[in-house]
Amino acid sequence: MKSAGFPVNLDPHCQQPFMCPLTKVQAGSAVRIKRLSGSTDVTNRLREMGFCEEQKIRLLSQQTNVICQVCNVRLGISSALAEQILVEVVEPARRVAA
Repeated sequence: MKSAGFPVNLDPHCQQPFMCPLTKVQAGSAVRIKRLSGSTDVTNRLREMGFCEEQKIRLLSQQTNVICQVCNVRLGISSALAEQILVEVVEPARRVAA
């Protein structure tokens, strides 16, 4: 599967070919938020934090929490919350040469 000209390994259960939950993207990838799902209160709070539709963010880490760089600020959210953020990959994670 390709997105923006880059090969991307996405979960086969994704709803659309180029959108997946933030939790399914590899750490280090730059993504664009396409849709927020969940209750109105949750989506409004995400938007207040900078997780808006069409916003470009970078996924930094997926451990217990998901750490993202949003508008040059690092924010941590739960995996359950990250699952409600549907994104498309605009730049895949960079591989570090050994």
